[in-house]
Amino acid sequence: MRILVVGAGGVGGAYGTLLHEAGRDVTFFVRPARAARIRENGLTFISPEAERTNAVQCVTVDDQSDPFDLVILSTKAYGLDEALSDIAPFVGPDTTIIPVLNGMSHIDRVSEVYPAQVIGGVVKIVGTIEGDTVRQMTPLITMIIGSLNGEPVSPAIIEALDVPGFSLTVSPNIRAALWEKWAFIASAGVITCLFRGPVGRIIEYGGLGQIYAAISEGEAVAAAAGYPVSQAGHQGSLNLLTEEGSGFTSSLYRDLASGHAHEGEHILGEMAVQARRLGVSTPLLDLTLLQIRTDTGTIG
Repeated sequence: MRILVVGAGGVGGAYGTLLHEAGRDVTFFVRPARAARIRENGLTFISPEAERTNAVQCVTVDDQSDPFDLVILSTKAYGLDEALSDIAPFVGPDTTIIPVLNGMSHIDRVSEVYPAQVIGGVVKIVGTIEGDTVRQMTPLITMIIGSLNGEPVSPAIIEALDVPGFSLTVSPNIRAALWEKWAFIASAGVITCLFRGPVGRIIEYGGLGQIYAAISEGEAVAAAAGYPVSQAGHQGSLNLLTEEGSGFTSSLYRDLASGHAHEGEHILGEMAVQARRLGVSTPLLDLTLLQIRTDTGTIG
């Protein structure tokens, strides 16, 4: 199975590397300048276990190729439309696409462009990119996939993605898994963006109660939407977001602090829209959105 990983950042770079190291036929879709550097220097991935540099295949929008069997979309939300346009030559009628973006709206967007070719995907990793180096910052790395239309996921796709380095789960209710992750990343974004620091420092200065309140807001919206967060999911949020001395920050906070493009509207803005639709009060979420919009001067 020929696999195209769209993006080689903290998500695509990590999962693509592990698939490559397991012997899968993996190609990365990246921008031309990044492709030139990867072809010359390889792709470096640092996990908690090891650092390595692999010679990997990559293509750009200027290249030509037969359609791929599987496309893993790992772009940021603000780059989705461009990515969907750019990968069109690499997608055939039998290509399956797994978007692993944050939030929910991307599912409908990708399905509009490629109807009946999309399955749901959720990845959990604390990853980043430093220069051209992909870094996995904690041992957590999982992938959940599942059908959006009730049809079973192809056994060939399951086999292709079942590799050492991350755990793969096939979910009978992928929308619940998507909501559970969204509730977590929204809560993490609220906590670290509103209070502008890592979890450990927020707790040190008396913010533990606000952390619990932010977690409750995100989970209340998910429950009102019909997808209550599981006990395991709730405990996972507590483990990451209430650990004393923790240096954890959300990727949204790191992007904002660095002055980079960010997913504030995709993660928090859309969550606020759902909260209003469902009649759920989210004062901390609303304050965080106001802070981000005021700071960056942007909405949407």
